[in-house]
Amino acid sequence: MINTKAQEEKKVETLLTKAQVNIIDLAHCGTEDIPHKSVLNKVAQQLQKALSEKGFALLVNHGIQEEKLKYAYELLDEFCKLPDDIKELYLRNGSKNQGYVKPNQEKFGKSGELRHAFNICAFADNGLDLPEDPVPGFQEHMADLAKEFKKLAKFILQAMAVALNLPHGFFTESHQHMLGGENQNCTTFRLLYYPPLVEDDGKCELVKGSSTYSYQRCALDRLDIRLPDDETDNEELLNQNVTRCGPHCDYGTFTLLAQDSEGGLEVKLPGSEKWQRVGHLPGAILINTGELLSLWTHDKFPALPHRVIIPKQQYIRNRGRHSIAFFCHPDNETNIVPIDEHHTLASQSQHDASSSSTESIEPPSKGRRKSSLKNAKIK
Repeated sequence: MINTKAQEEKKVETLLTKAQVNIIDLAHCGTEDIPHKSVLNKVAQQLQKALSEKGFALLVNHGIQEEKLKYAYELLDEFCKLPDDIKELYLRNGSKNQGYVKPNQEKFGKSGELRHAFNICAFADNGLDLPEDPVPGFQEHMADLAKEFKKLAKFILQAMAVALNLPHGFFTESHQHMLGGENQNCTTFRLLYYPPLVEDDGKCELVKGSSTYSYQRCALDRLDIRLPDDETDNEELLNQNVTRCGPHCDYGTFTLLAQDSEGGLEVKLPGSEKWQRVGHLPGAILINTGELLSLWTHDKFPALPHRVIIPKQQYIRNRGRHSIAFFCHPDNETNIVPIDEHHTLASQSQHDASSSSTESIEPPSKGRRKSSLKNAKIK
């Protein structure tokens, strides 16, 4: 008996099918710099629960139009189709995190990583800080879309502060220069393309596999959440010589991730050693916690380990995956102090200011870290 795709889907479970993903509706949040207090409080409560228990959530009705995401994927496809000698003009170099990252240029482990990426950390006055437009419309559209992600990130920073019983501007004060350039802040807007995987004498051949973005595959009314059987972190996966993105935690405050289809994203929930597939909710943006936020919050919001595997199922391997990641980082000169310690230091500072003593008190150094991310490797 031949199993059809529909029959195969009925056998599987993901975090979405098990209703283990927190979905946060931002429909009434607007884009104001200072959102309505009741709206901010509601989102803060939902974020607190999601990030403390799971390390991630899905944001819906976030205000970033699906058509804008679709067009960004199409422009990225056009860039990836350019001849190699043209793409290499835009290669990311060692001193800057901006530019094109070709397949296997990055590795989180021993496995080669099969993806194209384009990093954007700064914008010139007329678009991206690039020598010229690689694809017509590329600079203008990416600049516009990145600003929308930045606006969403600023709202999340405010809600996150309220969730921790802090003033709503606590985090935004230390994220004032996002996308202002690596000398000020290493926030990165990253475009990613994972081409279809073509079997070639038993080896996964990436570079020859390419496809034009097809919006139809994720435009169905139903959720694309019933995926093949869970692929745990077993010997087979550890020994494979290629992957899409190896296991890691993001370094910064948090990451916003949009994707066009399910393509192998897995997470390890807090307290678990099991890799679990997330599933795909069309139109949603995933938020996951980073290592700096974990340190900042005294592990109240633990960093989320995640990876992107090469699925075994041919119907998933045969289609490409596009995603857009907004890696939100604090300004480079931010002193990262665990929140409990921060409050203690603030009280101590006020006491010192009113004291007549000239003795200098050195604050505790444990857990303190300056946000210097110029050489940090990010997904």
